[in-house]
Amino acid sequence: MTLHSNLARPTPATDRLERHSMNQHVRTPFDQIPPAAQAGILCNDPRFQKFAAMRCGLIDKQFTATAAAEYLRDCCNISSRADLNTSAAANQTFQTLRTEFDAWTGKIARQR
Repeated sequence: MTLHSNLARPTPATDRLERHSMNQHVRTPFDQIPPAAQAGILCNDPRFQKFAAMRCGLIDKQFTATAAAEYLRDCCNISSRADLNTSAAANQTFQTLRTEFDAWTGKIARQR
């Protein structure tokens, strides 16, 4: 086996850096996650739980994740969040709901 003198030998610091970058988690942008997974994340978000409760007339209340999921399924007229991945109509309704939620949180500007 021949070692080339122009190749740097790993040092403990470079070895640790290489291991760190190999194990580094790459975050997928929210818009690139399947709709059913987006819905699951939203239903566990306390802000969405408050938004859903408010939309049901329960001002100053917050739904549980389970109640938020039920609200989402009712809005999208589906029996399972997985249906968001296969039903174009349900997915469109979900995207509209997401836009309304984003406007409510101030993430995007409200329509005039």
